[in-house]
Amino acid sequence: MNRINRILKSGLVRNTALAGVAGLAVLSTAPRADAPVDPVTAALIEDVFGPAQASSTGWDLANLNHARVDSWVRTFSTNPKVRSNFAVWLERKPKYESMISAKLSERDMPQDLIYLAMIESGFNPRAKSPAAAGGLWQFISETGKRYGLTVNKKVDERNQPEKATEAALSYLSDLHDRFGSWYLAAAAYNTGENRVGRIMRQVTGSEKGTDADYYRISNLLPKETQNYVPMMIAAARISKNPAKYGFESSEISMAE
Repeated sequence: MNRINRILKSGLVRNTALAGVAGLAVLSTAPRADAPVDPVTAALIEDVFGPAQASSTGWDLANLNHARVDSWVRTFSTNPKVRSNFAVWLERKPKYESMISAKLSERDMPQDLIYLAMIESGFNPRAKSPAAAGGLWQFISETGKRYGLTVNKKVDERNQPEKATEAALSYLSDLHDRFGSWYLAAAAYNTGENRVGRIMRQVTGSEKGTDADYYRISNLLPKETQNYVPMMIAAARISKNPAKYGFESSEISMAE
């Protein structure tokens, strides 16, 4: 999560403890019928006043409503620097989408897992993090090697999109088998499977759970992981309908 870490550390994003307040703010500031509404506010109001689970049309991951998701939708859409970065991610996405989609289809895995790569690297196959993670899927060396990637001074297959995607999908598949939920698998991808397993046993009595269990254990996870799934779902919501959140095609095409 190289780019996201820089965003979080830059002070551009408020403490996530304010996420609940952000959700309440949308409710309390719902505009009068005759008042103009910006696209992001309109989209968030639609989400907040919609059903407990947002429309699943065009989704194959659970699109659960949560205040943290709304907070990240607004951050990605309205914070100038973060929005600029997100436009770059949208610009890069088509370059890798077909390849990732084909590999997901081969394994019968959710297509929406592409958004995990989006928040990990911004679709930059050469991305590196301060924690020495690298590539499109931001593998650390140890995990990359465990899933068949060559990582040494001469060769770093974490930076080869197709090989890294195969390794990442194998890892995510194993995590899903262990935890029974793609949300929990994503959390484990970010913070480590043993930590998620320990917290799940502590809170629910079982490692296997549901997507809703991610939010049940969220406050016991590291801050970055508390935001990880909300960022992924927020990125998916915007990417599926950029215009709804104020991203114009001209802005995306000029992002880089």
